[in-house]
Amino acid sequence: MTALPATVATAASPAEPRPEDGVATGDAVPAEDAVPTGDAVPTGLVMLARAEWPASPDDVLPAIPGFVTSSFSPLVAEVAQQCLRRYFGTAPADPALGERTALVLASATGDIGTAAAIALAVDEGRRVPPLLFFQSNPNAVVGYLTARWGLGGPVVATIPVGDAMADAQDCASLLITDGDADAVLIILADQARAGDERDHGVALLVGPRSWPQATDSLSFPAR
Repeated sequence: MTALPATVATAASPAEPRPEDGVATGDAVPAEDAVPTGDAVPTGLVMLARAEWPASPDDVLPAIPGFVTSSFSPLVAEVAQQCLRRYFGTAPADPALGERTALVLASATGDIGTAAAIALAVDEGRRVPPLLFFQSNPNAVVGYLTARWGLGGPVVATIPVGDAMADAQDCASLLITDGDADAVLIILADQARAGDERDHGVALLVGPRSWPQATDSLSFPAR
């Protein structure tokens, strides 16, 4: 897919930004917080909102009822909800827009924590907690998000072998081109592989310029 130039059309959020969400869409973005070129929006769409976790070294993932042991599902939920709040405000989303919003989750690691917990229980001959089987399918946390926010479009979860963002953008473009959705929430979530690393997630809400207040633009310095 051909990425757009460094100047990316970005929509202003119809919801008032919250201080805990950091830089709100529509504000001038410092060079160190600029969207990497890998976040280029698929052709013909605009970036309605963006979030990244962690935003600071002190950030801690909130727990989600029904999800245990692994940080993967809380990571997906937190970065996605930060992004959705920046555009829609509080849950649920405006029904007219939410019903036409799809979700694409891409992860290079998958849920390492849950897989490791299941493998350890099997190796030690212990009973595997049922919740681990439930959350081992990424559709579990995706379903949590779509139900909470009223997102009615298709959902796609992938573990791409190459560029996760490019893969997610391709999926988003196909869903919109085929008429299955007007906008797509793209989520990238990767768990830490080593003790000195941190989990990392990025979420983009991309959609048509015709959506509410989708008129502003930001210039992001190329990296």
